Amino acid sequence: MKISYKWLKDYIDVDLTLAEMDDILTQIGLEVGGIENIQSIKGGLEGLVIGEVKTCVPHPNSDHLSLTTVDVNSGELLPIVCGAKNVAAGQKVVVATVGTVLYDGDEEFTIKKSKLRGEPSMGMICAEDEIGLGQGHDGIMVLNGDAVVGTPAKEFFNVEDDTCIEIDLTPNRIDGAGHIGVARDLAAYLKQQKDIDYKIPSVEDFKVENTNTAIEVVVENEKACPRYSGVCISGVKVEESPEWLQNRLKAIGLKPINNLVDITNYVLFETAQPLHAFDYAKVKGGKVVVKTLPAKTKFTTLDEVERELHENDLMICNDEAPMCIAGVFGGIESGVSETTTDIFLESAYFDSVYVRKTARRQGLNTDASFRFERGTDPNNTVYALKRAALLIKEIAGGTISSDIIDIYPNPIADFKVEANISRIEGLIGKKIGKETILNILEALEIKVDKIDGDQMSLLVPPYRVDVTREADIVEEVLRIYGFNNIEVPNKVNASLSYAPKPDEHKLKNMLSDMLTYGGFNEIMNNSLSKSSYYEGLESIEENHTVRIKNPLSSDLNAMRQSLLFGGLEAIAYNINRKNADLKFYEFGKSYHHFVNPENENPVDNYFEKEHLGVFMCGNKTSANWNLKEEPTSFFHLKAYTENLLKRLGFNIEKLRIKETESDIFTEGLTYGAKKKVLVEMGMVSGKILKSFGIETPVYYADFKWETLLAESTRNKVNYVPIAKYPAVKRDLALLIDKSVSFAEIKTIAFNCEKKLLKSVSLFDIYEGEQLGADKKSYAVSFIIQDTEKTLTDKQIDKIMQKLIKSYEKQLGAELR
Repeated sequence: MKISYKWLKDYIDVDLTLAEMDDILTQIGLEVGGIENIQSIKGGLEGLVIGEVKTCVPHPNSDHLSLTTVDVNSGELLPIVCGAKNVAAGQKVVVATVGTVLYDGDEEFTIKKSKLRGEPSMGMICAEDEIGLGQGHDGIMVLNGDAVVGTPAKEFFNVEDDTCIEIDLTPNRIDGAGHIGVARDLAAYLKQQKDIDYKIPSVEDFKVENTNTAIEVVVENEKACPRYSGVCISGVKVEESPEWLQNRLKAIGLKPINNLVDITNYVLFETAQPLHAFDYAKVKGGKVVVKTLPAKTKFTTLDEVERELHENDLMICNDEAPMCIAGVFGGIESGVSETTTDIFLESAYFDSVYVRKTARRQGLNTDASFRFERGTDPNNTVYALKRAALLIKEIAGGTISSDIIDIYPNPIADFKVEANISRIEGLIGKKIGKETILNILEALEIKVDKIDGDQMSLLVPPYRVDVTREADIVEEVLRIYGFNNIEVPNKVNASLSYAPKPDEHKLKNMLSDMLTYGGFNEIMNNSLSKSSYYEGLESIEENHTVRIKNPLSSDLNAMRQSLLFGGLEAIAYNINRKNADLKFYEFGKSYHHFVNPENENPVDNYFEKEHLGVFMCGNKTSANWNLKEEPTSFFHLKAYTENLLKRLGFNIEKLRIKETESDIFTEGLTYGAKKKVLVEMGMVSGKILKSFGIETPVYYADFKWETLLAESTRNKVNYVPIAKYPAVKRDLALLIDKSVSFAEIKTIAFNCEKKLLKSVSLFDIYEGEQLGADKKSYAVSFIIQDTEKTLTDKQIDKIMQKLIKSYEKQLGAELR
């Protein structure tokens, strides 16, 4: 957003240095991004003077050059070689003296002393395009005879110097998108030190002179267009704008076009209210209809691009066809041209959501859409309309030939905000006084509706779309009072606090380190996702999705219910770039909507849940001279999953482990404690992978972080010293039925010997025809140890015989 310093001073009488202006604007939330000196003509015509051609004769060595002597009131005549056909003695001309810098677009060149075809030349007699005063290059610029020789061209042509202040406008401060808005904020700040106020141009002279023209306006979509104002102006003459208006627009980087367009731009940057002028003759049927059109309707905009409309694109139409994309861009068929004599001037308030979505869909970003997207002032449309109409009448002639049309069925009221002076001072961190707070609110045009002690009921004008809560009022008071006026205390008060156990932050760092050391990379995905990801899933129901009310796109129209799909997006992105061996993890939240009729507050129907997601795909190890390529498998992820659980203090043997029922997995396991799910892990469903274009298997573990934290508090870490007495290892080769699992063998072993048996492990499996079709051989290893004494062979044999008998009895096992 660019602000002209001279233009700004039309509304507030200040004499601040640029450094002071920079500091104040930045303090009050209109951060200055840059300051640039601007001249209405590039270079400011420095070095150019008014001269008189005293003599002019043909060049002896050229048939198209002339030798001239020019008086510039420097004490001697300047010899100048000129190539213009229209140069003649007695003319008053513009002369660029030696050392003058001239500009051709972004390029520049310096006038030097030279010889042309053997004759000296001490300057240049200029054409208008060579000095930025026009486009003509048919010959030199010849001035009126009353021009005074020696006058600097800067003075003769009234070159205006100005300063352009570029404000990095944040989305919430659209009230500062016009010069009046900036003046209003500046006055609010300065008013705390001196008696000053801002002023706006009067529109009291506005009056309807006749009603020769009339437009019927119909607003079919009142939600998209809460207010629509307009007026007709007849007998206008489209021509070049006056110099002062052109200079104002040039100062903020706008190129003047014609007086009507320039006036609408001027009022836009003055009031922050976009306007649009229609050629009255092209408003077919004398009717303006604000509505949406069927999808795929063709419409050609001012840039001569034919666009395909969306069914929700709001359009300004006449009785037969669309004329303009509301709040975004005009149409080529209805715009003002050189032949326009009558216009219909529009000033409206469009819904920000409609405009934003249309601008994104059509790939358009205009000064008008920039403001409408963020929220204009609904109560400013008529003022801006009158202001523009009076300027058009003054500059382009014509008469106001209709009553103002103002369709505003549901006026937008001020925002009601409750605030407490003590809380305001508490949050600011300083007692600034009730009177100061009330003065600041008054300066910001925030009305005090009621006040009872410290409690205030405030009315905030609708143009402050960002001030709707008490916290916003605190910010408003503080930015005008001055952040720098809040002293830094000499002491810091602190209270002792005890870290919760378990310390969530510490545990996250511990697991992050563990995964990172294991070759995993941490990823961070957007919490916004596609709602379509959950279509057809049973384990993640689509109707529990938290949908975004005003999404920027269909790809970001919902809050994620799972970390899975963001991780798959990252995996697909890497695979498409030839990076297929991946190990990712992510800490993040999922978001859910469960409707409970008993909840009076709708917010209570929304929930957040913390997760740790772990992903693996591709190869576990790459092939090299001594290793074969090994693909990642279900068991690799299972090992990491159980190691993470162990690191959190869980005893895997005591957890409830079963096959997962979630349809996001082809196969997988669920780890639970009591009735609570701790982790779901497995191979991701091929149907889901196919939708991402992923052809390689992907393994995913979803750790329910909040449940893990709650259950880990019950895990006690016990210290056990290393035993002094040696452990004994014994092996058994058991011939068993294929239906028997190792888990059963392990359970039976610990039920037989609970004190001395320390571990049971499986180190070999064999199946073959000689064993029988339904048989298999398990080679099982047992570790036996007494921590108080050395075991004897008799004790060991007794334990092993007891195990053998148990296996024979319960499993029908045979020793091999």
